[in-house]
Amino acid sequence: MSGRDVLDELVAQEERLVFDRFDEDTAWELGVALREAARSAGLPIAISIRRNRQRLFHAALPGSSADNEGWLARKSAVVDRYGQSSLRVGEQFRVDGKSFEADSRLDPAVFAAHGGAFPILLRGTGCIGTVAVSGLPQREDHRLVVETLEAFLAARA
Repeated sequence: MSGRDVLDELVAQEERLVFDRFDEDTAWELGVALREAARSAGLPIAISIRRNRQRLFHAALPGSSADNEGWLARKSAVVDRYGQSSLRVGEQFRVDGKSFEADSRLDPAVFAAHGGAFPILLRGTGCIGTVAVSGLPQREDHRLVVETLEAFLAARA
């Protein structure tokens, strides 16, 4: 797929993965679903779910490390700033022939436009938080979050 095709798919994901409500119980259930998906596949990830910058769920699976904490924070900071997935932001810069690190003028110690953080989008409100994983290559981090969100929201429909 071309960069534009990838970007179009990332936009479509955000359009369809929208919550009707999101509270502490929802965060817990989503976090458990992510943890179970990762645990059953033996994935060495850390997970963070935040609403309005308050962490509601956190887990670190075997094989993850303290470095994953920094990646979770930096990827989530991108979602907080742009209201879009961290992969989408990075891809938009690439499609535009730019580099997020060089052209965003944001501190790379605070922001990372790498896949794995996705906005928690509330219908009628917009971005209210983030769900993020770290520990895999960026596109795999993103895919795990999206696939889990798709299953989670489908089960609630």
